Formats: sequence, C-alpha cells, structure tokens
Amino acid sequence: MSDAIARLRKLPSVDQLLQTEAGAAAVDRFGRPGATAAIRSVLAEARLAVREGQMLPKTDALAVAALELLEIGERSPLRQVFNLTGTVLHTNLGRAVLAEAAIEAATAAMQAAVALEYDLDTGKRGERDDHLRGLLCELTGAEDATVVNNNAAAVLLVLNSLAAGKEAIVSRGELIEIGGAFRMPDIMAGAGARLIEVGTTNRTHLKDYVGAIGPQTGVVLKVHPSNYRIEGFVAEVSARELAEVCRVTGAPLVNDLGSGTLIDLRRFGLAHEPTVWEAVADGADLITFSGDKLLGGPQAGFIVGRKNLIKTINQNPMKRALRVDKIRLAALEATLKLYRDPDRLAERLPTLRHLARPLEEIAAMAQRLAPAVQKALGEGLMTSCAECASQIGSGALPLSSLPSAGLALAPKKGGGRALDQLTAAFRRLPIPVIGRIENGALLLDLRCLEDEAGFAANLASIDPALGAGGFDEMA
Repeated sequence: MSDAIARLRKLPSVDQLLQTEAGAAAVDRFGRPGATAAIRSVLAEARLAVREGQMLPKTDALAVAALELLEIGERSPLRQVFNLTGTVLHTNLGRAVLAEAAIEAATAAMQAAVALEYDLDTGKRGERDDHLRGLLCELTGAEDATVVNNNAAAVLLVLNSLAAGKEAIVSRGELIEIGGAFRMPDIMAGAGARLIEVGTTNRTHLKDYVGAIGPQTGVVLKVHPSNYRIEGFVAEVSARELAEVCRVTGAPLVNDLGSGTLIDLRRFGLAHEPTVWEAVADGADLITFSGDKLLGGPQAGFIVGRKNLIKTINQNPMKRALRVDKIRLAALEATLKLYRDPDRLAERLPTLRHLARPLEEIAAMAQRLAPAVQKALGEGLMTSCAECASQIGSGALPLSSLPSAGLALAPKKGGGRALDQLTAAFRRLPIPVIGRIENGALLLDLRCLEDEAGFAANLASIDPALGAGGFDEMA
C-alpha cells in the first residue's frame, strides 16, 4: 500500500467532522444539509492535497475550514463599505446615507402592518401618495405631487402620460446621458414620444422653441445638464422664459431637475443649485427630481406641479408598476419632515452633514488617524496626511469641488502593481475600504468618515504581507 493511500485512509469521515465543535456550529447556523455539503467539499480538496504529497490536515482544521466556507458563501455582496472616495453621493456605493429618523421610520414600517392605502378616518381605501403629497406641496409650493421609484421613472411616466404619440421638444445641449449609458433620447423613445431637437449643442435660443411648438407638441422638456457643463460660446433658454412661451401656446413645460434640492445650498457654503421651489416659481407645469441625491433620502422620483397634470399621470397604468413600497414611503416621509427645520438640517441629514463638513475637522481626523494607519500597515508603506478635493457626485454641481483632507498610502516599492495590490487588500477588509488612486498613492478622502474608531479597528485585519512590502507574494 502506498504512503498516499495510507494517509488518505486517515482522513476523518463526514460524521466525525460533524461531531466536532466547528461542525456542530455549522449545523446550528446553516443546517445539516449545508454543513454536510461544505464538509464534503473540504474533504475533496484535502484528498487532492494529500495525493500531491502535502501533509494530512488535522480534523479540527478541516471542520473549521468547512465552517469558514459556509460563512463566505453566506456573506452578501451588498456589504457595508467605508466610502473614502471623496464622492459624497457615489452612485456605485448607494448614494445618500439615510438619516436616523428615516431608518427608524423604515424599520417601524417593516415590523408591522401600516395604513398604506387605508383611510383611517373613513375606513375606506386610501391613496399611498397621500402620505407625501402634503409635505411635498408644503416644501415646494406646488399644487400637487406624486412619487415613483426613481427620477428616470418620473420622466418616463410624465412623457408617456402627456406625450405618447406626440412630440417632445428639447434642446440638443440637454440630450444628456447619465450613468450606465442611459440616455434621455432612449427614455423618450421608451415613453412613446417623438423627439424634436432644437438649437445646437452649445447654443439654443427662444426662437428655436417657438418655431418647433405646434399642434403635435406633447411637452416642452428642459433637462438639467446633471454631470457636465458646456462653457464658452454658449446660450440657453431659462425655465422662466420657456414657461412664458408655453403659457401662451398651451404646451406643458416639464423641468427635469435631476438631482433636485429643497433648500438653497449656499447657506451651507456650497454653490447654488436651483431648488424645486424656484423651479415651481419659474412657472414650469411639472418638475421632476430625485430622492436619493441632494435631498438625502432613499431612491425615489418625485413629480410636482399642476393638479390636473398630476391627476393625468396618476391615471396612467404605468404608475402602478413604478410605485414605491411602504418601507420607502416611510423613509421618504421622515426625510422630508427634516426640511421643516432647516437650521438643524445639516446635523440630522448625513448628506448635508458630509457636504458641509469643515475642512479643519477633516484635517484634524487625518492627523489623528495617520499614526494608527502607519502602524497597522507596517514599514512597507508610507502614510502621509494629504490635502485633496471632494465632489458632490450623482450629477450635482459637477464643476464644484470641496476642499478636503485624507491619507495618502504609497508603497515604498513595486510601483503600479504594488498599488493595485494595496487597493485590493483594502477591499478585502471585513468592512471594505474604497478610496481612489491619485498621484501614485491610494488616497483615502475622510470627508464621509464618521466612525473613526471603527475604521481604525478594521485595519487590524489588513494582510500582514503589506507591512513587509511583500506585494508580489500577495498576488
């Protein structure tokens, strides 16, 4: 009998591994079928290793490996991360962080039955929009309001309700493409509207709109440029000017604000972004905007404006397909109520708290964290405090940057390959850390970091090979 076969016979059975402490824990947490499958997988790998001449693994180690395999499989890819990219509203990282009030309201809605479409006064069927209608009208000055699952859906629903089979007039300079190659012309086509482009890429005049409006016009659409700006020899028509023309011709004006804000950001030291209240005052018939961007709530698309048009939109069968559930409605209501107290909004709403965070506060945090980070990473890397610039993100104020501070982590050797391995090591932490590459270093912009102690403790799990500069060994 060969030595390998003799060692293979010494491997424990599935039942033996199930009876170990780790095996029992696996059964308790993941069920006997799952634990058994994981143990068989680990034993199969062990047999291959033994045949290749490796040492016989210990029984407890095999059981622990099976438990770890189950834990890895159970881990959701939708994991919490530290957003240290410097982009406050990062689309790929979930955009706005919800306020505590919104989290509490959503949790309460999840835990019990709620009067979602039930009128407690009359005992009859109610409308789910009623939970937000009054708040939205109060905060925007609009006659009426409705809500769907995101702003693209809001634009789609408006176009389909008012311009299906008709013309939708828009400036060529506003035919935007947002994330994921999602283009405004595609939304119009999906809504059944015929796109009528006016003006040129850089210059559109009032006469261009006037010449295009006719009997087949369903809507005139003004689109916020969102994630870009055209500068130089440019001209555009304001929403107020368009509203006057539309009032005369009878064509509804739809102003898509994109991100949308309910408060003047200048009070927080930021650049001005047109508010929804201003858009209503400028005379647009309908305004669409997002819930999870500058507003700081969960994903949603709001439509506010003239009561008769909102009624038409709500009668569209597509509205049901695009509606939001009780959990999101609860979180939206709680978020909107925070705007009734603008003096305390920045301390209660994470999005505005991050955007308005003083540079001195961020820089002081960088100074406190630098020694701990250097100690955790070891001598193979150099940690330094760095000045940097944050951005709002999600198409809001694309040319505006926010002075910020962070930590620059640079490998002492290995170049770009070492930097790639460093960023990968930070993504493998228990709570992955997402930064950005800048000037040959991994830059961790601290503007959005609030759990300073948690971030420092998280570094204890960093790969020890980093500290020795062993980047090639990590690959």
